[in-house]
Amino acid sequence: MSRVPPHLPTLSKPLWWLGIALALGVGLGLHTLATRSVESAAGERFDNQARNTQFNINASIKAYTDVLRAAASYFQAGGEVTRETFHRYVQGLDLERNYPAIDNINFAEYYSDAVRPAAETRQQAFTDLDYPPFQRHPAGVRREYAVLTLIEPLSGFSDRYGLDIAARPGVAEALFAARDQGVMSSSGQPIPLRSAPSHVGMAIRIPIYRSGMPTRSVAERRAACIGSVGLGFSVPRLVSAALGEMPVQAMRVVLRDSSTADKPTLLFDSRPNAPAASSDHFTLDLPVQFHGRTWRAWFSVPKHALYSRFDQFLPMLAGSLGFVASALLYALFFTLASSRRRAVKMARAMTRELRDSQARLQLSHHRLRRLAAHADHIKEEERKRIAREIHDDLGQNLLALRIEADILATRTEKSHPRLHARARATLHQIDNTIRSVRHIINDLRPNVLDLGLSAAVEWQIAQFRQRSGIQCEFVEDGIADHGVDDHCATAFFRVLQESLSNIHQHAAASAVRVELHQSHGMLRMTISDNGIGIKTACRHKAGSFGLVGIEERISLLGGNCSINSLAHGGTTVSIAVPVGYRVAPADDMRLSA
Repeated sequence: MSRVPPHLPTLSKPLWWLGIALALGVGLGLHTLATRSVESAAGERFDNQARNTQFNINASIKAYTDVLRAAASYFQAGGEVTRETFHRYVQGLDLERNYPAIDNINFAEYYSDAVRPAAETRQQAFTDLDYPPFQRHPAGVRREYAVLTLIEPLSGFSDRYGLDIAARPGVAEALFAARDQGVMSSSGQPIPLRSAPSHVGMAIRIPIYRSGMPTRSVAERRAACIGSVGLGFSVPRLVSAALGEMPVQAMRVVLRDSSTADKPTLLFDSRPNAPAASSDHFTLDLPVQFHGRTWRAWFSVPKHALYSRFDQFLPMLAGSLGFVASALLYALFFTLASSRRRAVKMARAMTRELRDSQARLQLSHHRLRRLAAHADHIKEEERKRIAREIHDDLGQNLLALRIEADILATRTEKSHPRLHARARATLHQIDNTIRSVRHIINDLRPNVLDLGLSAAVEWQIAQFRQRSGIQCEFVEDGIADHGVDDHCATAFFRVLQESLSNIHQHAAASAVRVELHQSHGMLRMTISDNGIGIKTACRHKAGSFGLVGIEERISLLGGNCSINSLAHGGTTVSIAVPVGYRVAPADDMRLSA
C-alpha cells in the first residue's frame, strides 16, 4: 500500500466539513431505507399470517359444512333413522377430536299445526336411550313447527329435546326459506352454547326431503320436506383453531358479522382488553364468507412485535456504516486528488490489473465453453439413460399390467358386468399411460437416433408435419451415418427440433425445406421456411435463448452457424460441422486463475 502523503488538509478547511455533511446525508438515507425495508418485510409477514388465518377460518367453515352435508346424506340415504343409529353415527364422527368447535348435531322435524297432535303423540311413545319425556316448547299454536327430535351428544342438551326452533321469527324465516329453495342456510343469529356459555355460537341447517318425492317446485319441496339437520358450533373455538400456532402472540383478531343492517355483530375478539390500533400497528381487514353472510376478520399487531433483534438493530447499523463508508470514500477521494503522482501510479497498476483480468476472463470463457460442451454431453447421456430405464422398467411393468387387466376383462365379461366395465376402463387408462410413456421417451431421446442421423431427421420431419400440418420437404445427399458420431448427430437433431419448433410457433409459414448434405469432410444442414422472418429486436430479446443455443451448440462442435431472415419473408438456418470433430473433454479442467 502506498505511503500516505505527509501533508493532509486539516479538519478546519471547508472541504472536510462538506465531506462530513455528505456522509451524514448518506447515513441518514441508508437509515431511512433500512427502516422502510424492515417495516415492509414485517408487513409482508403480517399479511401472510393474516391471510393464512383467513384461509384456515374458511377451511374450517367448509369442513363443518361438509359434516352437515354428510349428515343430510345419511338421513336421505333411505331407511329409518332412529335415536340409536343417529347416536352411533355422531359418535363415529368423534366431534371432540376431529371437529372441536362443533357443539352438537341435531335433527328438527317439520310439520304443520294440522298434523301436530299425531307427530307429538309419536314422539311421546319413544322411550329408548336417555331422552326425557317429549314436551314441545315453547308452547303456543303456530302455523308451522320445527321441533328438535334428535340431538347428539345428548349430555348437557336434554332440555333442548322438543325445542321448537321456529318459534324465533328470524330463525323461522331462514329455515323455511331454505326449505323452499332447497339450500343450506343460517339465520346469522347467535345461539347459546352449553359447552361454553361465554362463547358466541352459530348454527347452520340443511333441509331433508322424503326420498322418492319430486322437489322441482316450491310446492313440491314443501310437501316433500320432513325436517332439517343442523349443527351448532363455537365461533371462538373455530377461530382459535384457525389461529393454530401463531408465531406472534401479540396479534389481535376481531371477527364481526357485517351483514346486519344496523351495526356489525361482534363474534370474536382474541384480545378484548388490548389498546386501540394506531399508526404503530399493522392492520388488515379480510372478508370471510358464511353461507350468504359476510364476516369481516380484522387483524392488528404492534409493528415492534414483528421485529427481530436484528431488525431493530439494522437501521442504526446501516446508518452508521453509510456514514463511516461515505466519510472514508470522501477522504480517499480527497487524498487521491491531492497527489497526481499517486493517481498516475494507481492508474498504471489498475491498467495492469485490468489486462490480467481480461486474460483471466478469456481463459475463464474458454473453460466455460468447454464446461458447457461437457454439460451438454452429460445432459444428452442422462436423457438417453432415463429414456432407456423408462422403456426397460416402466414400459415392461405397464405391459405386464395391461396383460393382467386384459385377462381380467376377458374373464369377467359375462359373469361380472360391472367388474368387466371397471376392468375395461382400467385397460383404457393403462393404454393411455403407455402412450404417454412413449411420448416421454421420444421427448427425452428418440430411439430413431440409434438408426442414424438421416432416419432421425426423417422421423422428426414426419412428426412435425403431423403436429403442425405444414408441408415439409426433406432433401439429403451423400450422408454416411457411420462417419457421424452420436454427439454430432444429437446436436444436429436438437438444432432441427428447435428450428421446427420456432417455425411452428412464430413463423406463420406454409412450407419448410430441410437439406442435409455431407461433402469435403463437412456435414451441413439447412432449414428454410417461407414465413414472416425474424426481426432484429426479436433475436436479441431478453429471456430468449433458442437461437443463441443453436449457435452455441454448433460452435462447441467446431462448426459455424448462420441465421438469415430474407427481405421478402422467410428464414434460413444453415449449420456446418467438420465430420469427426471431437469436443475437448472437460474432466481435466481446473478452476484456478
